[in-house]
Amino acid sequence: MSNPAPKTPLANTLVDVQASVADYMLATPQASMLDVAVNLARSAHAGQRDKLGVSYICHPLAVMRRVTTDDEKIVAALHDVVEDTAVTLDYLRALGFSEHIVRAVGAITKKQGEPLAESMARVAADPLALIVKRADISHNADPLRQAGLSDEARARLTEKYERSAGYLGTTLEEILAQHAV
Repeated sequence: MSNPAPKTPLANTLVDVQASVADYMLATPQASMLDVAVNLARSAHAGQRDKLGVSYICHPLAVMRRVTTDDEKIVAALHDVVEDTAVTLDYLRALGFSEHIVRAVGAITKKQGEPLAESMARVAADPLALIVKRADISHNADPLRQAGLSDEARARLTEKYERSAGYLGTTLEEILAQHAV
């Protein structure tokens, strides 16, 4: 019997995310809006890959693990679907998501060509969006996740996340510390 290849820290994180989602799904007797959000995100992001070549759905699921309430988890699961897929805010409404959830997803959704300051001002104005965006930044800026990027990409993205944190009234260091990164 051969030993399996050793897991990298990023691979271990992905396994943890998948296991926690599986645990949640098995423990819930009927579909909830969180189930609908996770399934929609999985379908909408199917085939997409992040900058490291990892299945994109791992990102919203990792953000979801960094927040607490069901509403925060729903917004975390959906936070990139309007920006990066054909899903619209009206479609989210049609699926039965409450208006405050749809507003938070809309607040997080960066519009094409929009300056970062405007995007972050909209996020900062919505308490639910703000919580999820901080978790999003913490995952995007996670040193384990960024380790696979080139030095140039890592520096460029870190600078973007530092500016984003500043527009949200905090620092990247505080966001990473809040999420134990």
